[in-house]
Amino acid sequence: MADQNVRNAGFTSSGIRGGSLASSMMSHEARASGGGVHSGGPTATLQEMGARGSTHSSGFTSSGISGGSLASQMMSQEARSHGGGTPRGGTTSTVQSI
Repeated sequence: MADQNVRNAGFTSSGIRGGSLASSMMSHEARASGGGVHSGGPTATLQEMGARGSTHSSGFTSSGISGGSLASQMMSQEARSHGGGTPRGGTTSTVQSI
C-alpha cells in the first residue's frame, strides 16, 4: 500500500481531512458502532498509518498481504473472530483496498 494512497484517502499526519474518503469511513463506522470509532478498526488503523507517514512496514502491498507482517496478523485475528473469513468492509479488506 502506498503512503500516497493513504494520504489521498484523507488520513494525514494532522488528522482526518474533512470531506474525504477517510471522513466518510469515520462517519459510517461511528454510526454503525453507536457513536465511536473503535481502536483497531479500519478508520483507526488507517489513521495510525497516516499519522506515522509510512505504511512500508505494515505488510499491505499491491500484490497482497505479506506473510509474517502486521497485516497478516490482523487478517488472521479478524478471520478467527468471524468464523474463518475476513468480511467485506472489515478492517483487513478496507485497509488492503486502499
